[in-house]
Amino acid sequence: MDGVGSFGAGRVGSTIDPITFAKQPQTILRVLSWIFSLVVFASIVNEGYVNMGSERLHCVFNKNADACNYGVFVGLVGLLACSFFFLLDYKFSSISSVKDRKKAVMLEIGFSGFWAFLYFVSFCFLANQWSRTTADELPLNQGADAARAAIAFSFFSIITWAGLTVRAVQKYLLGTDMTLFTTEHMDGGAPTQPYPSNSPGGGPTETTETYQSPPFTENNAAPTYQVPIY
Repeated sequence: MDGVGSFGAGRVGSTIDPITFAKQPQTILRVLSWIFSLVVFASIVNEGYVNMGSERLHCVFNKNADACNYGVFVGLVGLLACSFFFLLDYKFSSISSVKDRKKAVMLEIGFSGFWAFLYFVSFCFLANQWSRTTADELPLNQGADAARAAIAFSFFSIITWAGLTVRAVQKYLLGTDMTLFTTEHMDGGAPTQPYPSNSPGGGPTETTETYQSPPFTENNAAPTYQVPIY
């Protein structure tokens, strides 16, 4: 995995190719989630309320204001969250701390999974209230297209947010591989050299000292034997 840092991102200081970034599955899912959230939010805000012959506006979903408010809330927050996480994805490689990367990935897992659940509730809630809406409550079928669009794109949002959750979990599992961590990522300093080892192959150099005995001197002649004189 050359060029791959912790949690699946490039190493710190690596350049980001915009084209490669745009082709990533996570980026595509993020853009789709942003579009779907915009459709849900805009459909209810623009055409989700009708005038029934009075100054008071009624929600097209069985005149239940909670249904419209919930759809607007989920769509608006999902729209803002997609923008935030899109920027975080682009800047993720510049985060040097492994702990900060882990926090960012865990935040993405928690939020994406939770928002997929909220969109599931939105789909069920809006579909249920729309099924109870009678033709008398919508003269000339006002707001029907907007209601159907909000329901349909709430369902599509479940898929995209669930896909983002899966991608975030894959990034987290990849980050637990400690072989991807380097000293640069851990403390931001230069890698340290290990202590030399005396084991075979442990170190490139080994100092040895040889003992040399003093050379024999040839000048020292053997002692001569003298005959004693009586």
